[in-house]
Amino acid sequence: MEILWFIPTHGDGQYLGTSHRGRTTDYTYLKQVAQAADRLGYTGALIPTGRTCEDPWLTAGALAAETRNLKFLVAVRPGLMQPSVAARMAATLDRISEGRVLINVVAGGNSKELEGDGLFLDHDERYEAADEFLDIWRSLLSGETVTYNGKHVNINDGKLLFPPVQTPHPPIYFGGSSAAGQKVAAKHTDVYLTWGEPPEQVKEKIQSVREQAEKEGRSIRFGIRLHVIVRETEKEAWQAADKLISHLDEKTIKASQKALLSTDSVGQHRMAALHQGDRTKLEISPNLWAGIGLVRGGAGTALVGDPETVADRILEYKDLGIESFILSGYPHLEEAYQFAELVFPLLPFKKGEAFAAQIRHKLTGEVIAEQKFPDKKKVSI
Repeated sequence: MEILWFIPTHGDGQYLGTSHRGRTTDYTYLKQVAQAADRLGYTGALIPTGRTCEDPWLTAGALAAETRNLKFLVAVRPGLMQPSVAARMAATLDRISEGRVLINVVAGGNSKELEGDGLFLDHDERYEAADEFLDIWRSLLSGETVTYNGKHVNINDGKLLFPPVQTPHPPIYFGGSSAAGQKVAAKHTDVYLTWGEPPEQVKEKIQSVREQAEKEGRSIRFGIRLHVIVRETEKEAWQAADKLISHLDEKTIKASQKALLSTDSVGQHRMAALHQGDRTKLEISPNLWAGIGLVRGGAGTALVGDPETVADRILEYKDLGIESFILSGYPHLEEAYQFAELVFPLLPFKKGEAFAAQIRHKLTGEVIAEQKFPDKKKVSI
């Protein structure tokens, strides 16, 4: 099991859909989140991509110097990046960070945004381009000299002089709910990602992609992208979920859903179908809450509950075959601590077990009456 956190380069705050108690996500804050995740023992952190975010590569390069063990899941964008340039970027960052780079392949689900960046391909064409991109990218990072003539990408005698630390290349993470996306994932990815759908839907995806990968002679791992809202009691957790969307009005929800459904992303349409814009029907599966997806694109569901319940739900996904959990929560600094302190000790997660031991055995809490630290108690949360 690996557990990654999230670097909120597109904003953060106490509530969704309002500037009230919003948080400026400048570099100092992003560094705080990254260093917290590093200290707490998260495997890595996802840095989002797109016009609504700071550039993920520059952000990752800066934060790699501020952290020790944290890996960074950074996006390559077929069609917007040449595979040879992306290969050099990946190798350089992998060398600078001493092997702490993970690659998130993002074909893109918003054609209007992509047109603003100069890319004019329809949905399936973008996955064709991603397939060609990865043919070249993987070959270059493996040390090959590449000549390639494709429908979307051409290269002549391409070569990478500075190899990555990780061989044959940094691990590839790839999400795509459509048939075209799953086909490319089965051929190229190391970890296939799904957004946080109910377990039965996730099970169907895993089975489909696994069968296609086997036809390619490959075995791949699986991951899931979820938000988390964990508190010491169920009641507190659901109150926190309600509070997060307490400033949303129906006008904002309706406008958001219209914009999100205008994209050609199959995954986005699947997310929207879970709640259909109805804030009265947000618990779509036990402890799986779709409130975030009312206004947020991409991953729109959260696991909500007390530590034991959330851990049980995570283990349900694990039993289906999920090994990588990419999590986030609002605000991202505080929720990183909430999840690590409350849930890590309940999971078969080696870094989390080490953090739990740190809680148990080191001086923790505030000195009482200027005399001693609180008595050490076994973590039984």
